[in-house]
Amino acid sequence: MKPWLVGALMLLSPSAFAQQQPPEIPFDSVPNLLKLPPDMNLGEASGVALNSKGHIFVYNRGGSSQGPAFANTASQLLEFDHDGNYLREIGKGLYAWSFAHTVRVDKDDNIWATDKGSDMIIKFNPEGRVQMVFGRKQEASEKTEPHERVNPPKPHEDGRFRQPTDVTWDSDGNIYISDGYVNARVAKLSKDGDWIKSWGKHGNGPGDFNLLHTIAADAQNNIYVGDRNNRRIQVFDTDGNFKREIRIDVPPPPDAHPAIGNMPNLTDYLKTGGTTTPGAPWAICITPPPNQVLYSADAFPGRIYKLSLDGKVLGMLGKAGKQPKQFGWIHEMACPSENELYVAEILNWRVQKLLLHPDQQRAAVDAH
Repeated sequence: MKPWLVGALMLLSPSAFAQQQPPEIPFDSVPNLLKLPPDMNLGEASGVALNSKGHIFVYNRGGSSQGPAFANTASQLLEFDHDGNYLREIGKGLYAWSFAHTVRVDKDDNIWATDKGSDMIIKFNPEGRVQMVFGRKQEASEKTEPHERVNPPKPHEDGRFRQPTDVTWDSDGNIYISDGYVNARVAKLSKDGDWIKSWGKHGNGPGDFNLLHTIAADAQNNIYVGDRNNRRIQVFDTDGNFKREIRIDVPPPPDAHPAIGNMPNLTDYLKTGGTTTPGAPWAICITPPPNQVLYSADAFPGRIYKLSLDGKVLGMLGKAGKQPKQFGWIHEMACPSENELYVAEILNWRVQKLLLHPDQQRAAVDAH
């Protein structure tokens, strides 16, 4: 038999096909989730998180909508109850509010907001009062402008960040900050806020980064970093030692289209990566123990992937678009359980609550 024919048959084998095309997970989107006051609107919904009561925290690029783009106050942190009823705004007019990126809630219900524009991460207690601040924004008395991205990159500075993106914690309360767009490292601090170390540099080798966009930790204190432009999730121990990488190599459907902009160049994307290529991790979240799974979302073709913690793709759902059950650049996800997801969308200015039905998927398979 000719070698090329053997290769073709291998590609068509059930095991290879299952690896390339994981099953679609049936799901619903809860309509009209968030009930905003009549005089309030969301801007770009960049972050979403839940606390132990099921309250929903939304970090969005809203607020003043005044001034030039770089100097605009584009951060607003809102809290809703479990049913989506508006409760309050947290940190109204906060000095760090500049350009919202992500929000997380820790095991003690403290609320952490990462602001890309001010280079700051703010910890609030459950009552909404500032407890700790990390980083420092550029001084208003000086000429402020976006960080210059130079090659070679400017050296890191302990305690300062350049467009940080996200935060997570290990079981001892140590803090891990993905730093992020301009820097290319993970910063580790103690639970008291003392600087411990950082790791990472620009590149595409193990432990290198090209836009750290999202970060999460599992119950075994493995740190998962969404290395977006390198189109992979890297896994480290708490000291920053590289353990493995996860790549989502699921081809887009033939009719896939981007939520905005031109079609990405897919000629050699499995090797070259890119921020809008299939599988590039824009947002990751890990479900609570004991049976943890990982969810990752890309911008194109606009899907959410369900993975085991060792990186096997178990299923996928959704596509790019503006309707319910479609996605416009998922920027952060919260996954309080395996079959309940909350997704914040940049382009659609909304948060969707998704209810997954893998039992229907299994029933359909059994029926055949």
